[in-house]
Amino acid sequence: MSYSKELAAAKKAASLAARLCQKVQKALLQSDVQSKKDKSPVTVADYGSQALVSFVLQQEIPADFSLVAEEDSKDLRKDGGREIVDRITKLVNESITSDGSYNVTLSTEDVLEAIDSGRSQGGSQGRHWVLDPIDGTKGFLRGDQYAIALALLDGGKVVLGVLACPNLPLTIISAADQRSPNNEVGCLFFAEVGGGTYMQPLDGSSAVKVQVTAVENPEEASFFESYEAAHSMHDLSSLIAQKLGVKAPPVRIDSQAKYGALSRGDGAIYLRFPHKGYREKIWDHAAGCIVVTEAGGVVTDAAGKQLDFSRGKHLDLDTGIIVTNQKLMPLLFNAVRESIKEKAASL
Repeated sequence: MSYSKELAAAKKAASLAARLCQKVQKALLQSDVQSKKDKSPVTVADYGSQALVSFVLQQEIPADFSLVAEEDSKDLRKDGGREIVDRITKLVNESITSDGSYNVTLSTEDVLEAIDSGRSQGGSQGRHWVLDPIDGTKGFLRGDQYAIALALLDGGKVVLGVLACPNLPLTIISAADQRSPNNEVGCLFFAEVGGGTYMQPLDGSSAVKVQVTAVENPEEASFFESYEAAHSMHDLSSLIAQKLGVKAPPVRIDSQAKYGALSRGDGAIYLRFPHKGYREKIWDHAAGCIVVTEAGGVVTDAAGKQLDFSRGKHLDLDTGIIVTNQKLMPLLFNAVRESIKEKAASL
């Protein structure tokens, strides 16, 4: 089964959304520090990205459209939301015009309806697009990493994924240096089931096939984790790293950009252990998961089970998510199990 038409539509939608987000972030970073406390830029970019992706997908693949996405328009429709809705509509229309494929101007109601088309619940039947319009909102506000993450589920399985990472350098990143030497940033990762993973610059020049690292010795492995301690238990990650003998300090970056970086071999391990009570959402992992697995990596929960995207909006997991290459997985899995036991015993 080929999903080439769907993949082309997904790449186009995510790239256009990335351009919209870049425009908002650039204006945000040029504005004075006072407005950094103002969350409205990320709100505008978040909703704008979702509206734009929804619009493009419905134009390109109109049949049986279903989208599971993070946002809805409820807050925007409240009193006082008008100014933000107008800003979002203006941005979306500017993006559509700059692309030139669609001769249409959307009204504010069209934009709100496009946002609300993301209310699907997903599940194991049929096809569902899965979108995080801005994954890593805190990174976005800081001027750091974020991603537009779009995947397609078919019968509950992820069959394609696209990660647009506007601030990710085109060259390898490390703990010491997350900047690009020539300031060349902006990557688009994409994968189709059975077809491998590719990366290209966001400006659309030619794509290259990528592979996870072949590192076998844990001492040579570096690992990624969430930038925000609130998103993942850094103490558990460091215990696991210690058991494995990992020497390099963790590379902490926001968003599913970690999955993209891992798919091209920047690091060897990604650990995510949310605090108790947090349920992972499918849009935080669907695109990243296929990008890594098609590049030869392995993604499981802490019990070694594959992630199940067929059960609606949430992922039901044992403890957390572990990602690495096939050679390191047995060692990593044992270190994870031992560390979880030790941590539980010390409580």
